Amino acid sequence: MVFRTEKVIGEVNGQSVKVVRLSNKNGMEVACLNYGCTITEIRVPDRHGVIENVVLGFDTLEEYIKHSPYFGSVVGPVAGRIANSSFIVDGVHYQLPSNEGQHHLHGGPNGFDKVIWEVENVEDESILSFSYEKAEGFAGYPGNLKVTVTYRLTHDNELVISYYATTDKKTLVNMTNHSYFNLSGAIKRDILSHELKVASDRFLPLNESLIPTGETAEVEGTAFDFREGRPLEDGVKSKHSQNLLVGGGYDHPLILSKNQKEEICLIEPQSGRKLIIETDEPVVVLYTSNMMKPTFSMRGVEANKYLGVCLETQHHPDAINHSSFPSIVLDEGEEYKTTTAYRFSIE
Repeated sequence: MVFRTEKVIGEVNGQSVKVVRLSNKNGMEVACLNYGCTITEIRVPDRHGVIENVVLGFDTLEEYIKHSPYFGSVVGPVAGRIANSSFIVDGVHYQLPSNEGQHHLHGGPNGFDKVIWEVENVEDESILSFSYEKAEGFAGYPGNLKVTVTYRLTHDNELVISYYATTDKKTLVNMTNHSYFNLSGAIKRDILSHELKVASDRFLPLNESLIPTGETAEVEGTAFDFREGRPLEDGVKSKHSQNLLVGGGYDHPLILSKNQKEEICLIEPQSGRKLIIETDEPVVVLYTSNMMKPTFSMRGVEANKYLGVCLETQHHPDAINHSSFPSIVLDEGEEYKTTTAYRFSIE
């Protein structure tokens, strides 16, 4: 069976912050905070049976509050950037708080990643369920939104994340988990030697502010072609890396082709660890932590770019401002439901 433990580690604004740990019969462990639904650890074995943490993070709540660039958190109500921090729904203009220049990123300066979620009582020990009720105007968004995020750990070393939301007024929803993976374990190496394979024929070009232009482009002949698998370093250092901005790395949406079961596969050759991601979302945003700077440390390792890779499954960024993108509008009476599974194994 899967075991679950729970411990209070601090407070934010008078609310208790807990760490909840799930562990299965294989020794895999997943630790989460109810602060931002934050995944602080995913511990899995390498090819020699050595169990190590494969996500970036901290050991203290204070460090998450002070330094975290969304490490392991659920971001929202809308993941990614919203151009000029504004949108229109049913003729009503909404102005959101800006937190990246003039733009709104990952729910703004006080999004889902910074709130205390309720830990629900669930009889099944393999499931950790968080809930939050977003009030009208939270982070600038309309509607009272009821949100549930569940983490389920299986004996197949699979972590399944499911999202559910309802609203009493038309609003926007597009959530994701923002874990930074490093399959070397305990950040022994950067992620440039990680090999990534993605079932994606097209990607979204970005402008200089990392906002989608509204166009789609073929991956053929570009640094965005991961259909056959390639080391991340190939693309990061490629002379043909068009649109690779912010210090020469990825921060781009790849449109999933939906014609293969294993949509996303990440392998770290030296450790042998393998991660397969399957999702019902149309896009994965590939981010190679290009903007991370050595202004803090993570469990004794100085922060720097290329130490983690994010694979953010979601709808198209800035979808509300591009009519050609799938809608992220949620109306009263509708349900927002999406699931992404992360399966760890040995190559």
